[in-house]
Amino acid sequence: MGQELKVIVFKLGSEEYGIDVDKVETIERILPITRVPKTYAFVKGVVNLRGVVIPVIDLRGRFGLPETEPTDQTRIIIVNVEDMQVGFIVDSANDVIDLDTDVIDTPPEVVGGIKAKYLDGVARISDDRLLIMLNLSEVLNKSEIIQLEGIEA
Repeated sequence: MGQELKVIVFKLGSEEYGIDVDKVETIERILPITRVPKTYAFVKGVVNLRGVVIPVIDLRGRFGLPETEPTDQTRIIIVNVEDMQVGFIVDSANDVIDLDTDVIDTPPEVVGGIKAKYLDGVARISDDRLLIMLNLSEVLNKSEIIQLEGIEA
């Protein structure tokens, strides 16, 4: 038996993704986002969450997927990566599941159009349900984090 992992499930398009619940601070409805000049296109700007300014990234844009207009389902998942809070815009986030680490396989080269370096693995939850586990430290690699920290200042 592997270890039990609690995972927040969210969607981008038709694919389901997972983030370790320990790394997630909160899940918010879409908030007013203040644009920030001279950043990557997928960096949407910053939000003010209870007095804390948090950079927000569109995960679709980050992965080179077509960006979409926010809907009632759109959520911002606030995660903690290397002592920094960042918000990820996702199509929806509606589930917390327990996952056995044994069901997580090494990711193939590309899953759902996303390069393997952004992924921790792929978990088969049932015959017709795959969960793509994100590698948060790659999704926000160092040089981008440095840029984002500049935003907060």
